[in-house]
Amino acid sequence: MASLKLVLRTQKKDNTGHYPIYIRVIKDRKTKFITTGVKLKLNEWDDENGRVKKNHPNSARMNALLLKQLSDASAMLADSERKTNNISARRLKDAIKGKPTVNFFDYADDRLKKLALTHSVSTCRNYKMDIKKFENFVGTRDLDFDDITVLLLNDYINYLRKVKGNSSNTIIGSLKALSHMFTSANNEDLIEDTLFPFKKIKLKKEKGTRTFLDNDQLEKLKNHQIEGPGKCSVFRDMFLFAVYAGGLRFSDVVSLKWSEYDLKEHRVIKTIKKTNRQHQFKVASKASDIIKRYRPKNCNPESFIFPVLEDVAFFEKSKENKSKEIARTNRLCGYHLLRLGKELKFPFSLTFHLSRHTFATNALKNGMRIEYVSKLMDHGDISTTQIYAKIVNSELDDAVDKYIF
Repeated sequence: MASLKLVLRTQKKDNTGHYPIYIRVIKDRKTKFITTGVKLKLNEWDDENGRVKKNHPNSARMNALLLKQLSDASAMLADSERKTNNISARRLKDAIKGKPTVNFFDYADDRLKKLALTHSVSTCRNYKMDIKKFENFVGTRDLDFDDITVLLLNDYINYLRKVKGNSSNTIIGSLKALSHMFTSANNEDLIEDTLFPFKKIKLKKEKGTRTFLDNDQLEKLKNHQIEGPGKCSVFRDMFLFAVYAGGLRFSDVVSLKWSEYDLKEHRVIKTIKKTNRQHQFKVASKASDIIKRYRPKNCNPESFIFPVLEDVAFFEKSKENKSKEIARTNRLCGYHLLRLGKELKFPFSLTFHLSRHTFATNALKNGMRIEYVSKLMDHGDISTTQIYAKIVNSELDDAVDKYIF
């Protein structure tokens, strides 16, 4: 048997100091709340009797309104229970409200289809993975937007931190997809403006550290003898090429074609995948030396420079194919670089993205103007490049402390 009661939600105080009155539905120890549209101050509500106190100027009218809503809800509840003996608290809530609430996962599925038309494949894939991770945690798809409370989100955060071992930055990223669904549903007027539990979630973003290879480590990596067949030596060359070619990202290096590289001028002319901006710059002689080793006698302008993505037709067929192939080869590259880093006993995990950090940090240390570094890295804002300048300044401070008496 379900129970109904009028309650003041003291945890939902608005900016004017008022609190909303809800109809609380309890069924099989599951609780749901239905808004009445009435808000009161704390001293205007008699919680014991479930009534508006007489100190409210419109107490009689308010009580009549609330009593009617409670009576209507009781009638709907009784009718629903007669028709369905096993009706859930959520279904009772739907029946009382007179319209179905919005299922979070059904909405997310539909929203992801729309995002695929405007967002990158990798963004949509990450959102889908984060939604699925949340679904696995709650253990059901029978979840409405208003079921996702601050308490549930905090439980999820604790699960990600303690069970999955995620950092605060990773957790923030995992919540981004959930938050996006709330914002989009609100913009479509499917949920109330007040229904946004994320504003009460307090997570502090951790400051990341920019690791990079110094000259000695670069030389060790360059001269390391790689035994056996496979793509390990190719991935090593791609890493070194990126270091000497403005810190190009993996997606741009692995998909670099001969038509995008001027052999005479040693210049890259390519539309960058992340920014979709055409980028052109001259690479260092060490980068051009690497390129020369891969040039075939009969060079097809549309073939890839580095022999990792071998099926050009499949890669170019769709943006989904591009994203999948880049992700696949990136994982393979990560595996080989991680192994190389361990063989060379580097004090950090060797990843392809470190080539970008290595270029920026060493370029600044060697005196290149920060504007040039920013341009070569295709940064939209020089403030992004200044992160690397801070690393150089930090090293300078350490040097002062160490060597000046």
